[in-house]
Amino acid sequence: MSDKLTTLAELTAAASRDSQARNRLTYLFDEGKFTELDPYAMSGDDLSGVITAFGYVDQNPVYAFSQDISVKKGAMTEAHAKKISKVYSLAAKTGVPVVGIYDSFGADVTDPSSALTAYGYLLSKVANLSGVVPQIAVVAGTCAGCAAMLAESADLTVITKQGELYVAPNADIKDLAENAVKNGTACALCEDDKQACEFAGELIAKLPQNNLSPVPMYEFEEPAFTGADNAQNTVDSIFDADSAAELYAGLGKASYTALATLGGATVGVVATNKTEDKLTSADCSKIARFVRLCDSFAVPVVTFVDTQGFEANDSTEMLGAVKDMTKLASAYAEATTIKLSVVTGKAYGPAFVALAGRGANADLVYACENAVISALDPLTAVEFMQHDQLKGANDLTAKRNELAQQYIKENASAVLAAANGCVDSVISQSAIRRTLLDSIEIMAGKRVTNLPKKHSNIQL
Repeated sequence: MSDKLTTLAELTAAASRDSQARNRLTYLFDEGKFTELDPYAMSGDDLSGVITAFGYVDQNPVYAFSQDISVKKGAMTEAHAKKISKVYSLAAKTGVPVVGIYDSFGADVTDPSSALTAYGYLLSKVANLSGVVPQIAVVAGTCAGCAAMLAESADLTVITKQGELYVAPNADIKDLAENAVKNGTACALCEDDKQACEFAGELIAKLPQNNLSPVPMYEFEEPAFTGADNAQNTVDSIFDADSAAELYAGLGKASYTALATLGGATVGVVATNKTEDKLTSADCSKIARFVRLCDSFAVPVVTFVDTQGFEANDSTEMLGAVKDMTKLASAYAEATTIKLSVVTGKAYGPAFVALAGRGANADLVYACENAVISALDPLTAVEFMQHDQLKGANDLTAKRNELAQQYIKENASAVLAAANGCVDSVISQSAIRRTLLDSIEIMAGKRVTNLPKKHSNIQL
């Protein structure tokens, strides 16, 4: 658009023309309908390069903006920033979620100082609104530099296969979208604009409208019980049928995080038995981030524990793995939302304390009948405590395993954990859903008063 827009007819035609940015908003809002804000806002001789609007997503009010790369390549100008800033101001006044759809090559190079100042104000707006209303970023095209920081400041970032989220423009990375999912910058990778905007709408619908609103309620179908021997079976067996939206699937091989519904009400789901036995630094960061999201909006967190503990070796020690372990434990301890934990398998040492520790890290803890709860891996415990019995064994491995099973029976069974007060009850796998439903109902009035402070100093 190079000609100067001078008449109302020209402005109207330009503002209402079909564009990729406008189409993305139709994918987001119910029936593709929305009310546009400031459609005639100008930046020099052109329109502002961003469409701002409000409408309904799954019958819930939502504000949104969609950057228009067809206008100055979506460049961030002062007018552009003012329109987005207005969206955040309105969201703060009304307690309504915000969805930002990013597609811009960055700041306006003809007025870089104003653009950089604008980014600063917008980052402040996003930070101030964090934890007040849900914010979802959809990276549908290029999102670089300051814009990337803005998008990543949202609660959840969704990226399309065509999306590019980066700081260094010349990085030798073949697939920026896939990389963003692998490193946890984005919580989900979607095929195209439509899928990404619809997924953003699904996330918005599962989260409360704001930090003072209750979790949403939906009609639901009972799941078919298939067991709880791994993360996927656990979710399929316990939560409402087809209700789980997995997040950060590409980050951390040992953990599973998702927003789902239980009895029609939203819950956050954490499981530690996805494909690996031990939690890595990536798993710790992933779970901590997710727990803090749920806590921001008082979404109950249900954690399924089946892990040998944290990955520990010379390499992890050199990288400071204890920092990530502490981050995870602190996220649970700081969270004041309802926290329920179920030990479905192994729960050894610090991992049990972090994910299911009585007192700060879990309100109620249950263990399945076959659960093993121990301060040490039973094989390690045998080496320390029964080393003399291993001497002279014809088959050392078989003898070690035999002693480990004896140790579990005598020192690490679910019943013994309940007798010692580590868990509240021992339940069958088929009783998990009913137990969780009852527990959330009885915990609905949970109130926590913390010491006065500005904020905690969690490891980041």
